[in-house]
Formats: sequence, structure tokens, C-alpha cells
Amino acid sequence: HIAATGDQLFNPALGGLIALWGFHTDSFVQQRPDPARLQALLEAAPSMADLVIEGNRVSSRNPAVQLDLGGYAKGYALDRAAAILRANGVDNALINIGGNVMALGKKGDQPWRIGIQHPREPAPIATLPLYDGEAVGTSGDYQRYFEIEGERFSHLLDPRTGMPAQGTQALTILISPRTNAGTLSDAPSKPAYLAGDAWREQTRRFGIEHVLRVAADGRVEVTRALRARLQFLSPVEATTID
Repeated sequence: HIAATGDQLFNPALGGLIALWGFHTDSFVQQRPDPARLQALLEAAPSMADLVIEGNRVSSRNPAVQLDLGGYAKGYALDRAAAILRANGVDNALINIGGNVMALGKKGDQPWRIGIQHPREPAPIATLPLYDGEAVGTSGDYQRYFEIEGERFSHLLDPRTGMPAQGTQALTILISPRTNAGTLSDAPSKPAYLAGDAWREQTRRFGIEHVLRVAADGRVEVTRALRARLQFLSPVEATTID
């Protein structure tokens, strides 16, 4: 459902593409994939729609499908962790799974407060309060990447081209309290990130109103709803988007 809503820009069936770029390991080989293998995979066009799910059995109509749930699993784990904590009587907690964060309750008599990492500086670009049941996730090119001749190649791959996306440095979404808030803080940030300047259309499809984007050229764009919540830590020229 998430893949279809986001025009297949979120495509966990492209595990083979991630392997071609070497992002299945913690240490990356600084080289581009073989062009012929890359083109063959694009022509095979693996997608989540190729899956056939029958009970607990999953098969594929397309042998090029290789599942990689790296863009989904952390968000799902947030939801599971929150459910387990609540079931065991924990009402106040801040859950952080690889940068995806969910709040339960509050911190004393204050809401939890988190920072949004600046994609090019070792400091937050802003902080914001996080309330009970809210979740935050970021897709960015600054954690898993390598460089060749000064060009950055990140793990966020565009299924349309097979290449790392270039239009955005980082995109953060905040999900209001709802069912599967954790999951929605993870997967839907990918199509918005890959969409470049069309990011707002993608976030609207998922009913997400709190978004901050840092474009490839350093421009900062933020939705009106999120800007009202942010505390920028240094003067930032941010364009407000409805």
C-alpha cells in the first residue's frame, strides 16, 4: 500500500539494486555498479506488486524481486516497541531506533524535545517538542554514502534511474498520533525525499502536514504546521510551504 501510494518510489523489492551499489554492508566500496547489470535490473522492473501473499507464504511473479525492508523496518519496530512498553505499564518513554523516534507520554511535566540533525554540520538544525504518540523520521544522504571525485552517492536510490537521488540533502517528517505512526515516520519519507522539489505532493498523499526539507543547494523548506513547532538553533532562512 505504501509503495503504491508513493508512485513506487518506496520500493522494497529493489534489494538487488541496493546490492549492486554495495549498500548491504557497513563498509562501502567506492565504485559505480556495472552499467549492464544496472540496466538489466531496471528493465526487469521488480516491484511490490509482483508479490503473491497467501497466508504465511510469499512468492513472486518476478525473479528479479529481492526484498530489502531497510526503509520500513525501523518504523515498524517503533510501533512494536511502543505497544510492548504500554502493555507493560510504561507510560513515559522516548524510543529511538536508528534515528526514528517515537514519544510516549512526557518527560516529567514537559514534553519530550528532540533535535533534527543538520545534514552538513555536526549539530542540530532545529529542535522541537514531541508529544505522546508522535513519531519523527528523517531520510538523508549524510549517514550511508561514499564519494567519488567529490560527488556524493548515498544509499537512497531512485528506482526510476537506479541512481542515488541528488535533489535533497535531508527530509524530516513528523507523524501525528495515529495507528502505525512509527511505520509512517519511516517509509513515507522515502518517496518525498526522492521526489525532489515535488516533495510536498508526496507528503500530502500520506496525510503528513509536518515536514522539513533541506534541498541539495542548502535551501530549507518547512511546512507551516511544522514551522510553528520548530526552534531553530541559528538564524535560518526557511521558506514556509502550505
